[in-house]
Amino acid sequence: MFNDLQAAHAWIEFPASRCDRNASHGMRAIAQESGWRKVDRGLDADITISRWEDSRAISSHEATTPADRYFVAIALKTARVKLTRDRQIIFDGTMPAGTLYVSAPSKLLGVQFQSPCAFLHFHISTDHFSAARPATEGLNDLVLLRDPLAAELAKALTEHGDTADQQFARCIGETLAMHLTRLELPRSKVNALPKWRLRRVEQYIADHFDRCISLSELANVAGLSRMHFAAQFRAATGYRPREYLLNHRVEHAKTLLTTTERPLAEIALAVGFSTQAHFSTVFKRISGESPARWRLASRAVLPATEALPRRRAAADMDWMVGAAA
Repeated sequence: MFNDLQAAHAWIEFPASRCDRNASHGMRAIAQESGWRKVDRGLDADITISRWEDSRAISSHEATTPADRYFVAIALKTARVKLTRDRQIIFDGTMPAGTLYVSAPSKLLGVQFQSPCAFLHFHISTDHFSAARPATEGLNDLVLLRDPLAAELAKALTEHGDTADQQFARCIGETLAMHLTRLELPRSKVNALPKWRLRRVEQYIADHFDRCISLSELANVAGLSRMHFAAQFRAATGYRPREYLLNHRVEHAKTLLTTTERPLAEIALAVGFSTQAHFSTVFKRISGESPARWRLASRAVLPATEALPRRRAAADMDWMVGAAA
């Protein structure tokens, strides 16, 4: 489900009135931003969808959300991201494909991308949220590291590419807005695992993912009891430690599938699965395709990028923060 998505590059606006299915073919579903959150033709419509993509290893940006709309971003591929507001860190870590984050109206948001990135941006009028107040009060600075519906909406839109029409794209935006107003945010707050403990655990998993790692083992690395570690780890990442480990294995497997000719059974053992069947089941659940199909698809796009140096994919943590446990 959370494989890297292929997005379009052209421009469209969505008027407040019902879109005409027979609109000009010159109008496209996604605007390509000239700068982070900079849509050249403005935000005159009540729903505007744009794409931000940057191949640089490090870049920093800052933008204020207009007073009349919410800003919603969905990651199209894994990226290392740091979000800040008024010198306060909102998020600092890995955002896997399918991650969703929201900025409320009139809010200044700073971002530092610490890896190449690709995001789909929704600029949604506050009119779509007005009937849901106070449900929207928890949306500012909300980060969902695993939002299956948001990931599927982005996939449905970007898979249509330039063929997506105005009405279809508008429906995607409206569905996303409705989804945000219905999120059940946690009533009680569990302290997130401190960054230094989290990074220690992340590094331990990166070094030992090819063997069985128990919850007790990870709790000892973090210096906490099993119960406290599991709760704080999920508060920090949105996922259980076991899910994190499986996602790390799948991402490493993708690298081997792309860069080697090793058989699937051998790759399964190399990344810590005891059988090829279990490997294939987990891989398909996380990536949406079987390992064999994923390898074929990656080879299909390889000729266009053969001249470029290979880069090891970042670990896709595919985890969720801020949603109900």
